Amino acid sequence: MKPEYFLSVKWVEALPAVYMCRSLRYCVSHCLYAAMTRLEEANREVNMHSSVRYLGYLARINLLVAICMGLYVRWEKTADALILVIFILGLFVLGIASILYYYFSMETASLSLSNLWFGFLLGLLCFLNNSAFKMDVKEEATKYLLLSAIVLRILCALVERICGCVHHRPTLLTTVEFLELVGFAIASTTMLVEKSLSIILLVLALAMLIIDLRMKSFLAIPNLAIFGAIASLLFFPSLQIPTNPFALACFFSCLISDPLLDVYFSGLSVTERWKPYLYRGKICRRLSVISVGVIELIFFILAAFKLRDLDLWYFVIPGFSIFGIFWMICHVIFFITLWGFHTKLNDCHKVYYTHRAENNSLDRVMASKGMRHFCLISEQLVFFSLVATAVLGAVSWQPTNGIFMSAFLIVLPLESMAHGLFHELGNCLGGTCVGYAVVIPTNFCSPDGQPTLLPPDHVQELNLRSTGMLNAIQRFFAYHMIETYGCDYSTSGLTFDTLHSKIKSFLELRTADGPRHDTYILYYSGHSHGTGEWALAGGDALRLDTLLEWWREKNGTFCSRLIIVLDCENSQPWVKEVRKVNDQYVAVQGAEMAKVVDVEEADPPQLGDFTRQWVEYNCNPDSNISWSEKGRTVRAMYGVSKHWSDYTLHLPTGSDVAKHWMMYFPRITYPLVHLANWFCGLNLFWVCKACFRCLKRLKMSWFLPTVLDTGQGFKLVKS
Repeated sequence: MKPEYFLSVKWVEALPAVYMCRSLRYCVSHCLYAAMTRLEEANREVNMHSSVRYLGYLARINLLVAICMGLYVRWEKTADALILVIFILGLFVLGIASILYYYFSMETASLSLSNLWFGFLLGLLCFLNNSAFKMDVKEEATKYLLLSAIVLRILCALVERICGCVHHRPTLLTTVEFLELVGFAIASTTMLVEKSLSIILLVLALAMLIIDLRMKSFLAIPNLAIFGAIASLLFFPSLQIPTNPFALACFFSCLISDPLLDVYFSGLSVTERWKPYLYRGKICRRLSVISVGVIELIFFILAAFKLRDLDLWYFVIPGFSIFGIFWMICHVIFFITLWGFHTKLNDCHKVYYTHRAENNSLDRVMASKGMRHFCLISEQLVFFSLVATAVLGAVSWQPTNGIFMSAFLIVLPLESMAHGLFHELGNCLGGTCVGYAVVIPTNFCSPDGQPTLLPPDHVQELNLRSTGMLNAIQRFFAYHMIETYGCDYSTSGLTFDTLHSKIKSFLELRTADGPRHDTYILYYSGHSHGTGEWALAGGDALRLDTLLEWWREKNGTFCSRLIIVLDCENSQPWVKEVRKVNDQYVAVQGAEMAKVVDVEEADPPQLGDFTRQWVEYNCNPDSNISWSEKGRTVRAMYGVSKHWSDYTLHLPTGSDVAKHWMMYFPRITYPLVHLANWFCGLNLFWVCKACFRCLKRLKMSWFLPTVLDTGQGFKLVKS
């Protein structure tokens, strides 16, 4: 065999060293890779935040360069010394802001100063415009810099939200937006008084639009489109002043990008978004309503200037007379509605601050006070006011009056915000709820069916257990802001007639505003027969059919619902029987106690155990109670009527609107009741709603959920 087929002796001797080097290199590279991976994971969030911040700095520097170059072009072409002084003063102020930021750590003062001057200088760039600038190369460069600043600002705002770098806080206007708006308004004072006033009012309208978008009002996006169209196509041409459209677009885009994107990205709830307003003091909110009334009156006076146009008197005078009267009636209603809303909100504040220690939210308090019903009716009334404003603005349109256009653009977002507030509160707040509890501590039953009192040696234990049940159910009513009709406790039992009168009185209860409550909760703990009937004194019993007859008699054509909570030995028959009911919205929450229990592992179940656990589950968000765990001595069960999934919270009917009108408004406004009823009766998406209703019925009949949210803050459960 040839020598080249054999390994040399030196190579064989060097082979272990080679393997050792390779192993060492592998270990070092693996350790470095692990360390770098961990470091990258640790710094990924910081790097992402830093990258987004640098993108924002780039957009800001780009805008600063564009402003400087634009002002330099204007000084170069006009030789106006004032522009040079303002330009140098602006750079000086920005330098002071940088010193305050980096050397004295006065971040708030520095940013406030710089934002104010950014708005002021950008306003000067907008209003100091001339056709002679268009042919200048530096002016063309300024336009492209402004366009790139718009793109970078929008891109920065979008990336911030996609990467989760923005922490949304409840606010109406941020400090940056407010100062830039003020700076822009100050820049407009370089023009004549009338034109300056028009632009200042337009800046105020832009502020209202930003708040409208941030509150996610239902009509905020249409308002944005109307503002953009009127401002660009009608307002600035009516002033007859040369403006820089690129600078205007840059100012508008930089301010509007954040609130517009937050319409999608903000996760704040309705009351969180409106917190700066809803949690204000009573006097501040009353003054805000008066301010809105003054603004509306000023708009009406400005609209009346259209009567000076005598060329079209045959159209203007009749049109303004008809729609002006309609506008006045609608806005008297609008003002009274806002005032009534704040009156009810003041009552909610009193309850909220009284029960603040019990962790009750303002949402729950407003729901318990019937605010949802008030908002649903008010939404339609405010909508008519909005339509009346739009119609009056169209009839009295003044294409050469910039002050009128600005006032019109101020009024629209204000009314849109009121409509959006009522719309969202009407959709998100829970309905009103009233509860009644009956506790009959009897645990044995004689052969003839009459309950027998416990032996004397068990009385003390019974009293402790019954007191615990009463405390638990009262805690449940108080936590969920459920109006309490009463909690009856009787050791000798209740007769059928007594219970009949009490339950019928309970089922007749109505809210303070007139309509029935949305939900009625009836709680019973005591002895029951094998068929589920309640065992009463004198050998009587209360069957589910009898209770449902009383409910049908009192509920009638209303869409209220009845929830029965049972803590007794034989609740299963009622849970099964309620599933056959098809003409009412009824639910039964019951429990089943284990018949055989290993005493060494767990105590035998008793009446009151289910109440204690169910209340703890519904009143303690941190509760670790699991209804599906194996080996439970008390198992939960519930049943609902066939059409339970069709239930919606009570919507205002024609009689509800009429009662609301008689309670809050003068008789002269009564004809609008018919318009409100007509609008409430529209059902434009009935096909989609019908399909969705069928799917929900199938779900409730075939796949009954383990936990069913009632929409009132508490849940029905089954094991």
